[in-house]
Amino acid sequence: MAKWGEGDPRWIVEERPDATNVNNWHWTERDASAWSKDRFKQLFIGAEIKSNGATIEIQEIEKCEGEASANNRKGKLIFFYEWVLVLKWKGTVDKNDVTYEGSVTIPNLSEENSAHEIDVQVSLKDNVKEAEPLKELMNKEGKQVIRDLLNNYIENLQLEFSKGMILPPKDGISGDKIKNLSSGFNKKVSMQPVLSNCESRSKVTDVTTIEVTEKFQCRSRDLYDALTKIEMVTAFTRGQVKLDPVPGGVFELFGGNINGTFLELIPNEKIVQKWRCKQWPSEHFSIVTIKLDEKSDHTVLNVVQTGVPRSESDTTKQNWERYYWNSIKHTFGFGALLH
Repeated sequence: MAKWGEGDPRWIVEERPDATNVNNWHWTERDASAWSKDRFKQLFIGAEIKSNGATIEIQEIEKCEGEASANNRKGKLIFFYEWVLVLKWKGTVDKNDVTYEGSVTIPNLSEENSAHEIDVQVSLKDNVKEAEPLKELMNKEGKQVIRDLLNNYIENLQLEFSKGMILPPKDGISGDKIKNLSSGFNKKVSMQPVLSNCESRSKVTDVTTIEVTEKFQCRSRDLYDALTKIEMVTAFTRGQVKLDPVPGGVFELFGGNINGTFLELIPNEKIVQKWRCKQWPSEHFSIVTIKLDEKSDHTVLNVVQTGVPRSESDTTKQNWERYYWNSIKHTFGFGALLH
């Protein structure tokens, strides 16, 4: 088995002219947020919807909050984006000189939903009878126009940020065979931890300690990033994530089934969390200590979790293995060496 720096092609960079990411093994990331904001302006401002004498034109983007990024891991492209958009429009009815105003709100544009599932909310500034045809037009035809433009954005994002993300491998073989994939998390994957029966909602007195050791075929910094970078945590949990990896910062995973607070972080070495499952008795938290020990050809992860309700210990162990460690290995290829 090759050791890092002694022949493992995933970690040898000096033989490439650009000295980066041989064979596309490392997780690399490009920020697509600024590009996305410009693209939204190009797509939406001036867009028109017309029908039966009614005309609507989108005038401006009143609100554009969120972020987008493109990520490469093992030759696979994964796109993350989450936006809240508010568009302002003006419209006229039957060539009338009176102009009416309204807005369109897209509360959650993300990779979790396909374009036709995106929620589009329409409102009028003044709810007057004369403006109702405009609202009806936007609801019947405008929503589809908006979704088509959002689909255009998604396709453009993937096309634009595929460029240069997948590098030619060291042996010079064309990278055309490397697949360009979106995250696939828009398929409503159910990734909810197993819930067990917790008999009492009162203070827990019967607790135990869980200790687990796992081996990952990666450097400690890669594993640390997988546990603390929001885009990587989103990737292996396959859902929306709240994550603020600083002492005192909160986290919320798996639809709120797991939540807590970061207590201590030592980059690439140690993470300590105040951690709980949603179904545990109210306000009961355990303490999770994760230590990373980088060896010559792998990283050992050791987890000690104190204060686990004894009735929950087996379920908690199963959830750690299934929804954390196995998912991390599968998502990022940290399970085994490539030969």
